[in-house]
Amino acid sequence: MPSFALALGSGLWNIGRAWITVCRPRADPVAAYPVKTRGPQVRTLVVCSGGLDSVTLAHKVAAERKLIHLVSFDYGQRHKKELEYARCCATRLGVAHDVVDLTDIGRRLTGSALTDGEAVPEGHYAEDTMRLTVVPNRNAIMLTIAFGIAMTRQVQAVAAAMHGGDHFIYPDCRPPFVEAFATMQHFALDGFAQIAFSTPFLHLSKADIVREGARLGVPFAKTWSCYNGGARHCGRCGTCVERREAFHLTGIDDPTPYDDADYWREARRAYLAKNPAG
Repeated sequence: MPSFALALGSGLWNIGRAWITVCRPRADPVAAYPVKTRGPQVRTLVVCSGGLDSVTLAHKVAAERKLIHLVSFDYGQRHKKELEYARCCATRLGVAHDVVDLTDIGRRLTGSALTDGEAVPEGHYAEDTMRLTVVPNRNAIMLTIAFGIAMTRQVQAVAAAMHGGDHFIYPDCRPPFVEAFATMQHFALDGFAQIAFSTPFLHLSKADIVREGARLGVPFAKTWSCYNGGARHCGRCGTCVERREAFHLTGIDDPTPYDDADYWREARRAYLAKNPAG
C-alpha cells in the first residue's frame, strides 16, 4: 500500500499508556540515531501516515536534511491507529505535527475498503483484489494540501514515501503521477514559492525501505501498516503481507506481532503460481 497515512477505539489500549515513554522528545533527535551526517539544510515537510515507509522517510529527512514538520490526514479511514504512530514519530524527532481533517471529503470517496464497510481483502499486495483498497484521488488531494502548508511555512521541499511496491495497484504512487504532480505544483505556486517534490523511495522496494530504516535506526515496532485496526497486525491483509515479506527478504528481524505471522508465505506462493514472472 502506499504508504499514506487509520478507529482508535479499544485498539489504542496500549498506546495511550505507553505514550509517555514511547513519545518522549529528545533534545537532539538526530544525534540519537546512528546516521548523524546531514546534507544541505533543505527545510522539508514530510507527509507521514505513521506507517513503516513514511516513518522511515521522516527519520531519513531528519538525518540528511532539516525536518520541519510532519503532516498526516484523517480522511475517514476505517481506523486511526497509524495517526497515533505518526504523532509519536513527530514527538520522537522533535518536530511539529498536524492532522488535517478530511473526513467530510472522505465520506464522498466511496467504493474503497478503507472508507466503506467492505471487508479488507486478504492476500498478496500485488493481487488485483487489492484494488478494493484504492481511495480515489487520495494522494493528489493530500499532496495539494501539503504543498499549500509548505508554502505558508516557507518550506523548500515536500517529501512523500510512495515506493515501487505501490506501483502494482495505486496509480497515484507511480512515477508518471509524481512527475505530473511536481509540474502542476510548479505552476500552481509560480511566482510565490519554489517547492521541490521529494520521493526518494519511488523506485525502491519495501525491502529496500526496511534496509534503509535499519540503517537509520528506525524503531519499526513504532510503525503501523495493517489495514485492520486490531490490537496487533492481522498478518493477512495486503500491507501486512508486504511488510512481513520485506523483513524476510532483508534478513532483518521483524519486531511486529502478527495474529497470523506465517500467512504471507501462502499468499506469496499463490501469487507466484499465477504470476511466475512476478
